Amino acid sequence: MVERAPTASSAATSSEIIGAMTGTSSVIIHTTSARLSDFHFDTHHFVQRLEREGLNRAQAEGIMTALADVIDESIRNMASNMVTKADQEKQHYTQQVDFAQLKSELLLVSKNDLASLKGAHDALQTEVERLKARLREEVTRTQAGVRLDLNLERGRMREEGKKQELKVREVDTRIEQEIAALRTGIQMSKATTLQYLVGFVTGGAALLMAYVRFRS
Repeated sequence: MVERAPTASSAATSSEIIGAMTGTSSVIIHTTSARLSDFHFDTHHFVQRLEREGLNRAQAEGIMTALADVIDESIRNMASNMVTKADQEKQHYTQQVDFAQLKSELLLVSKNDLASLKGAHDALQTEVERLKARLREEVTRTQAGVRLDLNLERGRMREEGKKQELKVREVDTRIEQEIAALRTGIQMSKATTLQYLVGFVTGGAALLMAYVRFRS
C-alpha cells in the first residue's frame, strides 16, 4: 500500500470531505473533476490514530482502505454531479442570449401592441370625426327643416290673416251697406211721413177755410 504524504491542504480537504459525507458541514465545492482528483487525506496519520484507539495495524489499514475507497467513490460521484466553469460560463452565455432574445421579443411585442393601439386610436378618432360630421349634417338638416316649417307656418298664418281680414272687410262692407239701406229707408219714411203730414195739414187748412167761408 502506497501512503500519501500529509500536507496542510490535504488535511483540510479531508476534513471538508468527511464533514460533507457525515452531514456536519455545509461547504459546497465548485471545481472541476481534474482538481478533485488531487484531493486526498493523510492516510498514515489516520492509521496511527486507529492504532491509538486500540486497533492493530492490519485492521487500521483495512478500515483506511475501505474508507479511502468510499471517499474516492464519493468524490467521483460529486465530480460527476458538479458543473465545470466552462459549462457554467456556457450556461451563463445561453441565459444571456435567451434574455436578450426575450428582451427583443418583448420590445417587438410592445412595439406591435403600441402600433396596434395607435392604429385603433386613429381609427376610433376617424370614426368620431365622421360621427361628428354626420351629427352636424343632421343638425343642419333639422334646423333647415324647422326653419322651413316655421316659414310655411308663418306664410299660412299670413294667408289665414289675409282671409280673415277679407272676411272682416266683407262684413264691414255688408254692415255699411245695411246701414246705408236703413238710412235710405228712414229717409224715405221721413219723406213719406212729411208728405202725409203736409197733405193732412193742407187738407185740414182747406177744410178750416171752407168752414170759415161757410159760416161767413
